[in-house]
Amino acid sequence: MRGFRPLHFYRTLDQQNRSFCCKFVKYSRPLRKLHSTPHRSLPSSADAEPSDATAPSWSFFGSTQPPPPSDSSYRKDSFVETSYETATGRVITEGERSNKPDLVAEKAEPPKRVEVGSNAYGEVIGGSSATSSIRKKGKNKSVHVCGSCGYSDGQWWGTCRQCGEVGTMKRFTIESGDKKVSGIDFSENLVRSWLPSEIAAPKPIRLSDVCGRMDELNWRLPLPGPFGAEVARVLGGGLVPGSLVLIGGDPGVGKSTMLLQVAALLAEGKSTGDPARVMYVSGEESIEQIASRADRLSVETEELFLYSCTDIEDVLEQCQTLFPRVIVIDSIQTAYLKGVTGTAGGSSQVKECTSALLRFAKKTNIPILLIGHVTKAGDIAGPQVLEHIVDVVLYMEGEKSSAHRLLRAVKNRFGSTDELGVFQMTPSGLQGVSNPSEMFLDEQQSKSDYLAGLAVAVVMDGSRAFLIEIQALCVIGTSLMMHVNGIPGSRASMIISVIIKQAGLKLQENGIFLNVVSGVSLKETAGDLAIAAAICSSFLEFPIPKGVAFIAEVGLAGELRMVPQMEKRVGTLAKLGYKKCIVPMCAVTPSLSEVQSQGIEILGCNDLKEMIMAVFTR
Repeated sequence: MRGFRPLHFYRTLDQQNRSFCCKFVKYSRPLRKLHSTPHRSLPSSADAEPSDATAPSWSFFGSTQPPPPSDSSYRKDSFVETSYETATGRVITEGERSNKPDLVAEKAEPPKRVEVGSNAYGEVIGGSSATSSIRKKGKNKSVHVCGSCGYSDGQWWGTCRQCGEVGTMKRFTIESGDKKVSGIDFSENLVRSWLPSEIAAPKPIRLSDVCGRMDELNWRLPLPGPFGAEVARVLGGGLVPGSLVLIGGDPGVGKSTMLLQVAALLAEGKSTGDPARVMYVSGEESIEQIASRADRLSVETEELFLYSCTDIEDVLEQCQTLFPRVIVIDSIQTAYLKGVTGTAGGSSQVKECTSALLRFAKKTNIPILLIGHVTKAGDIAGPQVLEHIVDVVLYMEGEKSSAHRLLRAVKNRFGSTDELGVFQMTPSGLQGVSNPSEMFLDEQQSKSDYLAGLAVAVVMDGSRAFLIEIQALCVIGTSLMMHVNGIPGSRASMIISVIIKQAGLKLQENGIFLNVVSGVSLKETAGDLAIAAAICSSFLEFPIPKGVAFIAEVGLAGELRMVPQMEKRVGTLAKLGYKKCIVPMCAVTPSLSEVQSQGIEILGCNDLKEMIMAVFTR
């Protein structure tokens, strides 16, 4: 405010327009140093202090200009007038030059009008409100630069404080350095600089034209071998070009091992006969550690490139020169993007990094495989939107005490989510399991061909049929009436009650123990008949012969009900060498009878009593 001493405010009122104006009288000689007291000034070392009568002062709503200093050296040569028009909502700055004795012959110039703001009283009266109304908080910074000498100031002035020109201060906006970066914008700019400039902008295309130029047989990237066949089954037939696949699982389950084997298969190109470059990026291991694991897995391809980096920008720039067929990133929680707030693994970083990779994959048609960490609840770590961004979400499951691993599809835009891949962890890596039922069947180490209290059920997981063993034990005189493991307790209680009521077996005084071999959870109703058969076998002490399986749902009246995909279940039994299968009577159809030609006997029963008479009689 001390610099505005010679500022003169006045107010003009008329019938059509009201305006608030201020005038700044410019003197040819700069102002003296000012003291904080409004009507006092401090003299410099060379000048004498002016009197209070001649000192500049404030005057509100006056109609005349302030008197010039008494000193003749202070010669008035120009002034600036700033006004706010309420009718138009603009702030107007006008500058005028007075006729000087040495410029009498010079032609007078018209006043300059410069619009510097709109609809803000603070730009005229307030000292700091002008910048605060222009500047966007936390985003942009406004700087006023003189067009004549280049002087810059954070606040707007009617005249340049360095060269004295009127109306030359122009406002410029400077973006702050902490501006947030979007992963999609980054990948778009990077891809534009990579792809040829002559590529036309995308336009809507007919569905028939797109389908006509696609070769469905050779469109996906094949994965050969038993291991590759299991992965391709879950993916829907192979790896789709330009897809973004997320693989999650518990620590140590084998996610990195599986993707390193997949990268080696694609780099070798045995199915196509054309080896291609594959880049394996790891943010958790060094390239020497990855090479040690590749040596244990007997990976010998020359087209597999290792890169240890966590910067997504650097990774995608490396792809410009390498141009790989597939990119593997281990893991997405260790990656980060410059300019995005938060540390690596945070919600914003994971979201923006995944968005950048998705846009990059779609533009370049390069599939990208991601590894994701999981939380204690078993969900993918990071924001929930992560699973919505990617095309495929796979979960790898497995018990630490078991060598078998299961790969399930939770989301798949290019195939079914009902498929299941079965692997076995060996010292040389993961191996595909051709007969998944062997992991659920007991060894049956007894020399006898009969075991009491054991029955085989056939359950479906996706499009694959699995054989599981159910064990039952009936003990008289125990205080514990029932204990189940792997079977819902309500389901087991219902089946026991149906056996007591409809089959007439006296199970009230027996403690019943039920168990599913290999720790599998039986949730499908197709195993009801096998549970009832195991209980009856243990209670009657009558072993069930080998090679007999049970497929049916048990109702409250003791009747046997139909279950889906009966033909596939019975066909799986025939391939595994089973001799007899107990099914509901309604399931014995001509289509199912065709399976009998494979050497399996199909026996239909209406209820539990018929099943007991058919199995537990000599």
